[in-house]
Amino acid sequence: MPRPDRLFRLLQALRTLPAPVTAARLADETGVSVRSIYRDIESLRASGAEIGGERGFGYCLVEDGTLPPQVFDRLEIEALVLGLAEVRQMGDPALAKAADAVLAKVSATLPSLGQQHLLHAVSQVHRFEERYPVLPDMTLLRHACWREEALDIRYRDRGHAVTERRIWPLAIMYLDRMLVVLAWCRLREGFRMFRAERIEAIDATAERFRPQRVALLRGYLTELRKSQGAPPP
Repeated sequence: MPRPDRLFRLLQALRTLPAPVTAARLADETGVSVRSIYRDIESLRASGAEIGGERGFGYCLVEDGTLPPQVFDRLEIEALVLGLAEVRQMGDPALAKAADAVLAKVSATLPSLGQQHLLHAVSQVHRFEERYPVLPDMTLLRHACWREEALDIRYRDRGHAVTERRIWPLAIMYLDRMLVVLAWCRLREGFRMFRAERIEAIDATAERFRPQRVALLRGYLTELRKSQGAPPP
């Protein structure tokens, strides 16, 4: 792993793990040796990060000199906490972990009063049931959208008929009780909404559809407005 990436992962671990964090715990989190952790801690301190603690006790991030200070009012902090808590409830582990990382980064850039407001935010999210059922590989789906790469899927429709399809994934849409993938279906040669829990298998391909994603999304929105009788933008 390149050293800058290793230092970034260590800094992120210090932001997110409960303090004080032992060198052994940091080594497990970042995939390096304890000796490397000791060296990297000193490197981060030299670059401006104020890290408290010492060997045998554990470390804590007192002040993160790598991020500029942020100023949010109390209502903005409530909105951040509420929005990121909602992301954590969406049933996608990778996205939930990313939400925790974002909140840790925001917290690291706040002044002490802002950190207290964030810690004691009154806006909370709790769902007694999972928002979505078992999902396919959402990481693969997201990367295919970002990279504009076709996917081969096995899809079961509401009549339980199963088809093999090649799709161009355009967007992932989080609805109230449903997660759907908006895509251009090569089998039907048209836009389709695929319910994520009905995707039984998913495989990457070598086919690219760049740079058509933006044009296809615009085309979908145009079709949607026509179907709703709305005037063009």
